[in-house]
Amino acid sequence: MATDMKIAVIVLFALAGVLLVLSIRHFMERGFLLNNAYIYATKEQRKTMDKKPHYRQSAVCLLLLSAAFAVQGVALILESFKLALLWIPLFFAAVVYGIASLNCYSKSRHNATGNYSFSNVSLW
Repeated sequence: MATDMKIAVIVLFALAGVLLVLSIRHFMERGFLLNNAYIYATKEQRKTMDKKPHYRQSAVCLLLLSAAFAVQGVALILESFKLALLWIPLFFAAVVYGIASLNCYSKSRHNATGNYSFSNVSLW
């Protein structure tokens, strides 16, 4: 394996590890919430916001992205083109889950508050 490949594998596994740690912390509802709904909310909205669905949404997306980067690293080590293609469905699963959970959360929020707005909800 060439030096360039070794560096790429190290970077991919490091990125997968960081995303995994962030995902675990989000599943535990710890740390800064990496979600636009929280980031763009005012301080008053943050105090009253139900953060649990936002933590869960971010955690699942981060976990899927971590798996995608880990699979890509393993594919480079094994030099397997078919295994390298597995990152594509994992990436799209993260995107589809983000959009689907956005819609589900927006509908439940619409039923509870009466306003149907995407302004405080995000994919990530």
